[in-house]
Amino acid sequence: MEHVPPPAEELARLDRELAELDARRAQLLTRRAWLLAALRPPAPTAAPGWNPSAWGAPAAGRPGAPAQPWGYVPPKQPSAPRSAQNVLLTLGGLLLTVAAIAFTLVSWGSMGIGGRSAVLAAVTVGALAAPVVLLRRGLTATAEALAALALVLTLLDAYAVHAVAAPDTDGLGFTAVAAAVLAALWTAYGLALGKLHLPLPAAVVLAQWPLLFGAWAAGAPALVVGWALLATAVLDGAIALRGKGTGARVTACLGGSVMAFSALMVGLTLSVTASGPLGALAPGVLLLTAAAAALAGAWRAPRGFARAGGAVAGLAVVAAVGGVPAAAVPEGWRVLAYLLAGLAPAAVVRARLPRNAAIGVLVASAAVVAGALVGALPGLAAVLLGPVTLLSDVWSGSPEGFRSAVGSTLPWSELAATPVVLALVAGLLGAAYRWWPSLARIAAPLIAREEPGSGAGPAGAPGTGTPEAGGAAAPGVSGAPWYAGGAPAARRRPSGAALRGAAGAGAAVLGWGALLLSGAVLDVPYAVAVAGETLLVAGLLALAVRGAGSGRDGSAAVPVTALVVALAAAVSTGLLSLASEGASYAVFGALTALFAGAAVRAGAGVPRAVFAVAATVGGTVLSGFAGRSLGLAPHEAAPLVLLVPALTVLFGARLRRNPVALPVELTGALGALVAVALAVPDAPFLALVLALCGVLAAGAAVRPERRPVAGYLAAALFVLATWVRLAASEVSFPEAYTLPVTVPALVVGFLRRRKDPEASSWTAYGPGLAATLLPSLAVAWTDPDWQRPLLLGVAALVITLLGARYRLQALLLLGGAVLALDGLHELAPYVVQVAGALPRWLPPALAGLLLLVVGATYEQRLRDARRLKDALGRMR
Repeated sequence: MEHVPPPAEELARLDRELAELDARRAQLLTRRAWLLAALRPPAPTAAPGWNPSAWGAPAAGRPGAPAQPWGYVPPKQPSAPRSAQNVLLTLGGLLLTVAAIAFTLVSWGSMGIGGRSAVLAAVTVGALAAPVVLLRRGLTATAEALAALALVLTLLDAYAVHAVAAPDTDGLGFTAVAAAVLAALWTAYGLALGKLHLPLPAAVVLAQWPLLFGAWAAGAPALVVGWALLATAVLDGAIALRGKGTGARVTACLGGSVMAFSALMVGLTLSVTASGPLGALAPGVLLLTAAAAALAGAWRAPRGFARAGGAVAGLAVVAAVGGVPAAAVPEGWRVLAYLLAGLAPAAVVRARLPRNAAIGVLVASAAVVAGALVGALPGLAAVLLGPVTLLSDVWSGSPEGFRSAVGSTLPWSELAATPVVLALVAGLLGAAYRWWPSLARIAAPLIAREEPGSGAGPAGAPGTGTPEAGGAAAPGVSGAPWYAGGAPAARRRPSGAALRGAAGAGAAVLGWGALLLSGAVLDVPYAVAVAGETLLVAGLLALAVRGAGSGRDGSAAVPVTALVVALAAAVSTGLLSLASEGASYAVFGALTALFAGAAVRAGAGVPRAVFAVAATVGGTVLSGFAGRSLGLAPHEAAPLVLLVPALTVLFGARLRRNPVALPVELTGALGALVAVALAVPDAPFLALVLALCGVLAAGAAVRPERRPVAGYLAAALFVLATWVRLAASEVSFPEAYTLPVTVPALVVGFLRRRKDPEASSWTAYGPGLAATLLPSLAVAWTDPDWQRPLLLGVAALVITLLGARYRLQALLLLGGAVLALDGLHELAPYVVQVAGALPRWLPPALAGLLLLVVGATYEQRLRDARRLKDALGRMR
């Protein structure tokens, strides 16, 4: 007998599994030994050079020491608590500072010039010298407190010098000089005493003010103030990149951000408000210098700061370059000037900038383009949503122009450049979609470019980095660049196919918006606007059908976007056509034909179903227009609306199990609901419409796949039509009309049950019983006499008992429900009287008690409900 698998292969497999088990056991034993060593209390020792930070962890390399897990960091032992010391030092420093301020403000005037100078000099020199001695003794916290006091004293010295020695000098100018001197002093002091953390950040803070206050004191114009802010920001950037100490670098980074933002705002404001191109040149130079400084900082900054610097540089370049032509054109066209300037920074893909800085510049360019597009949203929204106002006044007459039909009060003259902006961006995106491989080759140097210092560390180590950085790709990871569409999902980068599809989709949307806004800006005649929008829908449908059938990679976004935009454009065009009767017929007829043709040309799938549904909706609207043209009231036009649902039933019978059949038939059913809603005000027409809907449902029930739903729906519609007809005729004794239907229906059901005992009681007896019980119950609830409720209750009781005796679900449930509702009607007056006589607190108390009982016996009630469900399920 041959083994499966062969014995040799099975033996090799067992050996491998045993080896894996041994390796796992050794690993667990090693981990167990390390845990035991970590939990063992440390042995006290006084050996010199012993490192207290190694408590709880065996020394590396010691014989018998367990191996540490990779990445394990030994826990640090808590040092001696120093909170009390810090509190004391802080309070002492504050008290000394308060005393110094009080002395300067209060006791200063009672001393002579010599005494003042001696006191200030002695206290300041002592405060500056004390940290030197304290640091030698290891009292760092005390030295920090005295250094803070010395900082306050130097500020008081500057104030005292101005108040006594130079009271006539300009305050701003003196402050600028004093800030520069103090910044230099504290820089030298902090560099000399490197262990102190306060002096260098304080020097950075003081260095923010000399140039700004100096320019302010000199009465310099805003442009000079901007240069002063920019120079300060450049100094801060140099400190942030090359400075000593984390505190100083962080402070410089914050200060430089504030100063750079202020300088950019000054330059941007001057550029935007310039009276001409020459006036915008000087602010442009300031902005370009700021851009150069930002790029210089981004060259060596970390990733996040490099991208932020690149973005700031890009925005500054756009403001500088675009501000000159923007000052020479009308206000409505300035956005175009900035847009053209915003496209220029995209050239960094070929420049030798670091990758992160180049990405920041590209982000700035994209932000400018996005801002220009946002400016087009009000006009586009007005063109799309403006025709909604025509719903309140349908067929009131053709307006003179497009703007009149839209009904918007936007300043269209100021939006003259908006269509040009949309067309320009759409053209660029379309070109990118068309020549994507060439664009990918152009962008390849940016993607493959390494950052300065990227070769160090795990990310840049050979064999661990990305293929673009020179590292080997991980197993199973494609080495193709992301822009070529071959990057795996693990890279977290969008594929080239997705980016190309997004470009094509954006081109389609923006091109449509450009053409749409052009009509509003030019205020074309109403007929031209309606015809143009209809042609746009046709173009979008052609793009959707063609793109869906092309099957190219990355092209799915284009047809889907074209389909969505085509639907939105069709709705807007339909609303726009409501101003004129002829335009309404022409537009909805054309839209119905276009969507029907698209459904025929499109391949199988969701697009074809959407096209077919849209064509059905258009046909339904046309049928409603026909009723209005014939002068019919809404309820009189309801039967005309049912023409399209009737066609959908025939269409579904033709298509059978085609995936498009169900959406089309459901849309037709929604049209039937519209017809029912139109007929509600007139009961006879409502009964007619319900009966016609029942005929349509019965026609759909002929098909086996629709019978389970359409059959019951047809029966319900027929019964409902009968009830409505009886109510419209003010019949007070409906049993005279329902019993002649119920008796033969029950006989037919009885005969069917004899022939097919497995037939459901709902099919056999349900329609016949419902035809009498439900109308009688409805009349009984409004009948003030007692005869009908009594007879109905007796009949429902008999039917319920018969259902329980012969295990017929329909009889049991229908009879029980009618019996319960009839009894509730009879007991309702007494329940109301009892409820009025009870105290207000009793109903909530009873409800709470009931909930407690049900909660306490929840499991038992659940089992009872399941048994009842099973018993009903076993019935026929």
